Amino acid sequence: MHTGKLVFAQLMGHLSLHTFRQCVAKYPSRYPTLKFSHLDQFLSMAFAQLTYRESLRDIETCLRAHQTKLYHLGIRGNIARSTLADANESRDCRIYADFAMILIQTARKLYANDRFSVELEQTVYALDTTTIDLCLSVFPWAQFRKAKAAVKMHTLLDLRGNIPTFIHISDGKMHEVNVLDILTPEAGSFYIMDRGFTDFARRHSLHQAQAFFVIRGKSNLLFHRIYSRPVDKATGLRYDQTVTLVAPKAKKDYPQHLRRIKFHDTENNKDLVFITNNFDLPALTIAELYRCRWQVELFFKWIKQHLRIKRFYGTSEYAVKTQIWIAISVYVLVAIVKKRLKIEASLYTILQILSLTLFEKTPLDQLLKNMELQMNSTENDNQLNLFS
Repeated sequence: MHTGKLVFAQLMGHLSLHTFRQCVAKYPSRYPTLKFSHLDQFLSMAFAQLTYRESLRDIETCLRAHQTKLYHLGIRGNIARSTLADANESRDCRIYADFAMILIQTARKLYANDRFSVELEQTVYALDTTTIDLCLSVFPWAQFRKAKAAVKMHTLLDLRGNIPTFIHISDGKMHEVNVLDILTPEAGSFYIMDRGFTDFARRHSLHQAQAFFVIRGKSNLLFHRIYSRPVDKATGLRYDQTVTLVAPKAKKDYPQHLRRIKFHDTENNKDLVFITNNFDLPALTIAELYRCRWQVELFFKWIKQHLRIKRFYGTSEYAVKTQIWIAISVYVLVAIVKKRLKIEASLYTILQILSLTLFEKTPLDQLLKNMELQMNSTENDNQLNLFS
């Protein structure tokens, strides 16, 4: 029988504790940490994410049921609902934001050579925003509308590996286009955006930074056609134009020429118009790039379904943001482990396995690979039974 580390400890062993302590030291506070450290807080919240705990009392009950194993999980402090609540309410959420971003950089390096559905050497990002609804009477600091509260998660997703490379959590009042003021454009990269990011001055900033954008065009765009390239309409393309803006303010904000491409989506019987500042790629490739933007929508849907970011353990701004950042850290950590251990199973499958095995002592790679083989075998057996 294997007498090594618990699965939870093996998983957390892929974290750099030295880096975590550097993040803690960056934001000193007066809140006492001798009996319940920042690491204890992070591990408890990560455990809650991995095992789908519903409340602080749920976390306390579950961990206290395994009191003798807490030391081996890496948790040194005393687990109490009030202690965890105070830590979430009082400790600076930027600690966990910084740590999540460091994990993201690690994951990006691991996934840098992954194949992308569009054959491009450049990095392709999808930029979008999701809204997390809150109750105004419980979260008054997050007022969104007159009778509604919310926080927004602005995300830049690297489409190689679907790793978030930039995340900004704001109140509900911040318009999604304003996140472009915070981003530092990467020269040569592509930024895929929906119509909500329409702002010609900000697009010109991307252009000046030598970055490319692909964005849905609005139907009321005023422009003058300069030139039309031939297109193969059998591919779904309708036209490929070079245009200049006509409206005085728009022309002032973006004085250069733009490329306007129309594509007919036969599956949905819908015409789509794309605006880009890239004149080198084939028009069909531009349309394909925009189709890949759907990955960021799937990312939002995935984390809302499989991570605890819709029901919160605390009501303060720090508590909400801490929970979101630790949830993101868990997502990225599992992605790192998947790549390091060369696991073919999906992140969803890995999370389901971990949720039931955190207190076992099976080697992590053996656990995941054996479960993967069993699942493949079951699928094959079912297929044989169907045709027997």
